[in-house]
Amino acid sequence: MKTLTRYIGREVFASIMLIFSALVMLFAFFDLIHELGDVGRGGYTITAALLFVALQLPARMYELFPVATLIGTLFGLAQLVSTSEYTVMRASGASLLQVRFWFKQDYTFVNIRSVLADLTLVGVRIYEFDNNLHLKLVRNAESGTFVGNGQWRLKGVKTTEFSPAETHVSQAEDYAWDTVLRPSLLNVYQVAPEKLELNALWENMRVLGTGAQKTARFEIAFWNKVFYPVSVVVMMIVALPFSYFQRRQGGVGFRMFAGTILGLTFFLIGRLFSNLGVLNDWPPLFSATFPLVVFVLLTMALLWWLERR
Repeated sequence: MKTLTRYIGREVFASIMLIFSALVMLFAFFDLIHELGDVGRGGYTITAALLFVALQLPARMYELFPVATLIGTLFGLAQLVSTSEYTVMRASGASLLQVRFWFKQDYTFVNIRSVLADLTLVGVRIYEFDNNLHLKLVRNAESGTFVGNGQWRLKGVKTTEFSPAETHVSQAEDYAWDTVLRPSLLNVYQVAPEKLELNALWENMRVLGTGAQKTARFEIAFWNKVFYPVSVVVMMIVALPFSYFQRRQGGVGFRMFAGTILGLTFFLIGRLFSNLGVLNDWPPLFSATFPLVVFVLLTMALLWWLERR
């Protein structure tokens, strides 16, 4: 467990430092933009502006580190969740080097040690049970390749069959394995669900749902992609309150900064709810749409307030 603790700590610390660096550079950039408005007045040069921004950095770092710690921790844990590492840690407590891929179909349980880049299966173990959940056979294969029509060709196969009378062991060079497992379903172990296309997400949801396995992460990613055009419209609506001003009132830089921060907040809250939905088994549609609804209501409230002024 010490190794696991160090690993989590290292990942979280790296995320915190990444977010911290990004925030410091972002605020330094906005500080510089603010100072550029005074460059050329009273002998105030660009060098002096850069020096002023640099001297402000320690104060900025002091102010931003708590925020970076919060966001960095969430981001680090979200990365562990997105790669299924966090789920594996909670479910099995095993070392990451011992993690394998499990697949269930009816009364058959399949354990695959690893999946290569060309989607070749390595170290396949198939456990078949009868209707009374009594083990019928165990089939071990060195590797497996997809040949089409829902069939995999297993190589170096050793089969152990169990019966009340005896146990029979046989070996074969090849074995044709018929299963609903498809290479597209293995993409999740190389590509995060959030990066899969809609068809691949739907296929994962359909097959995993048939096997009574959790599909929340795929469903959330699916609905996020479905509502992505809506989120673009929401961002345009969010920009309206920050563009509603008169030139003589000034404050253009602040409004741009506030709008940018609100946009980043929308992105982070969306990622946060996606991962919280997976961890807490929230309804996928709720996890995907709740941030959109909240920001639309917030924007409408801001517009109403501006109209009332």
